[in-house]
Amino acid sequence: MLADLKGHQDEVTSAAFSPDGQRIVTASGDKTAKVWDVNGKLLADLKGHHKYVTSAAFNLDGQRIITASGDETAKVWNINGKLLADLKGHQSWVTNAAFSPNGQRIVTASGDGTAKVWNINGKLLADLKGHEDTVKSAAFSSDGQRIVTASGDGTAKVWDVNARLLADLKADQNAVTGAAFSPDGQYIVTVSNDSTAKVWRVGGLDELLTRGCDWLQDYFVSHPEARENLRVCKAKA
Repeated sequence: MLADLKGHQDEVTSAAFSPDGQRIVTASGDKTAKVWDVNGKLLADLKGHHKYVTSAAFNLDGQRIITASGDETAKVWNINGKLLADLKGHQSWVTNAAFSPNGQRIVTASGDGTAKVWNINGKLLADLKGHEDTVKSAAFSSDGQRIVTASGDGTAKVWDVNARLLADLKADQNAVTGAAFSPDGQYIVTVSNDSTAKVWRVGGLDELLTRGCDWLQDYFVSHPEARENLRVCKAKA
């Protein structure tokens, strides 16, 4: 063992390294997150949540931290523990929160069955609605253009950052507890509490949009009135 990080007063729910590997952030049931150096020295105490902190993560340059909590909020902090933004809008506990690769967007997942996309200042940009149970996790693709959500309803869903549903992965599993993109964005892995993991090929954003537009062309044959409301695929119609 290299270091023992002691200081929390309740269970530690998550831990993550900064991108440069020099700091660690921990989240805890004691309503705090803490920043440490790799030798176990406490550098900052992130206090402000009113219930347990479910997750904590750094952005790509390691200068900001996002925390998620049972108090229905997520919060953005600098590495010294100063609160920069308060993300309010969920109607239940926030299960996790993550930065986009460029650090300009945040996605949150919640027990209210939704995920939400925010800018770095806490402005709500998009609501990802469609799951029928708790959204257990949400994560960006490496290009920051797609989001995958995993839910207790047994599905994972792929969205663009404007909340358009691109793919519905019906996992035939119990609750899907997590999902993540491969580095090239072509595949997704889902994990479940039924002791299985599954790998899916989803393709890139252009491929997903093309599939959706092809489906819409067929739909318009029997529902021509719906064409008036079309936005995404007008160039292809």
